[in-house]
Amino acid sequence: MTARENFLIPVEIAGKKLALAACRVRNNDQPPSGAPIILLHEGLGSIAQWKDFPEKLSAATGREILLYDRQGYGLSPKLTEARRPDYLHRYAMIELRQVICTLELDKPVLFGHSDGGSIALIYAAHYPVAAALTAAAHVFVEDICISGIKEAVTAWQETDLPGKLARYHGDKTEQIFFAWADTWLSREFRDWNIEPLLAKITAPLLALQGAEDEYGTDAQVHAITRQVSGPARPLIIPNCRHIPHLQASEPVLKEASAFLAKI
Repeated sequence: MTARENFLIPVEIAGKKLALAACRVRNNDQPPSGAPIILLHEGLGSIAQWKDFPEKLSAATGREILLYDRQGYGLSPKLTEARRPDYLHRYAMIELRQVICTLELDKPVLFGHSDGGSIALIYAAHYPVAAALTAAAHVFVEDICISGIKEAVTAWQETDLPGKLARYHGDKTEQIFFAWADTWLSREFRDWNIEPLLAKITAPLLALQGAEDEYGTDAQVHAITRQVSGPARPLIIPNCRHIPHLQASEPVLKEASAFLAKI
């Protein structure tokens, strides 16, 4: 049986000491095997929004699962400075790096969704990891992504989206929503591109994407797998949109466990 343990991770961002909300999932029936998996949530995500996927992933792989709320999200502290166009690099190179060092992890497995997938790629280009899995990651900005975010802004204005997100982010909801939307819709971010980093990634990589993703096309997956230096496999999942681990959890778990069994 899997069990969750909640704890805090101390980090320092822009000279301020913070404590990020974190969670550890383990299978109590057997000791974990292999490097732990760190789950990195999406641009409006949190620990809670992974739902029961961490337990399923732990059971399928036999590995310990670690997940945390980035600054500004979930139960972690609010953003304390304006978001910059390089925010994904900062989350990878400052925050994620401190998390991994604080937990004294050697070469973890990174599993990132959307923004979290981009963060995983940036980190893996600079530091050793055992493997990387991405779901709906972006390496450049597409028109479909801009359209999807504009639709999300309309939903914020016309539906109960603020209330739904507030269940996870509380009084940080408006701040984090517009930090995400305004950044991606800004002129400065339109040329954001991390393809030059991909050749530095040598760890095994599995890139997943829903065939009907409303925020990106399969050009993202193929750009990733074509340009990394290590072994890489693309997987486009039919009848699936932007959240493969929830909308197509069975094939994702099957492919992830088979992929990790080989490393």
